[in-house]
Amino acid sequence: MEMFAAPGHTPEQQVANAELRELLEQAICRLPESYRSVFMLRDVEEMSIEDVAGALDLSEGTVKVRLHRARRALRKIISERAGNQLTEAFPFPAVRCDRVVAGVFQRIAAITTA
Repeated sequence: MEMFAAPGHTPEQQVANAELRELLEQAICRLPESYRSVFMLRDVEEMSIEDVAGALDLSEGTVKVRLHRARRALRKIISERAGNQLTEAFPFPAVRCDRVVAGVFQRIAAITTA
């Protein structure tokens, strides 16, 4: 069956990639224009710091500062959006944990009384 499998990503991977791409696009659109332009030229278009500075008529230091601030803002935006979903994606099974802890304490008590 493996030889009949389509090359590339599975449908699940394609959907996950599309959702991630949408999340990133929305986050980038929320950046202030001065940060977005630097971020797009440097991280998306992969231009050098020197080339970005020349294209935007900025100093290299200003480009570096704006790029750092853009990345920090993107982390915050994505964290805010994904943070609520992460708690749902990785629920904490407290009831099961309580049972395991109770079992461990019972075994410790049995060993210490024996």
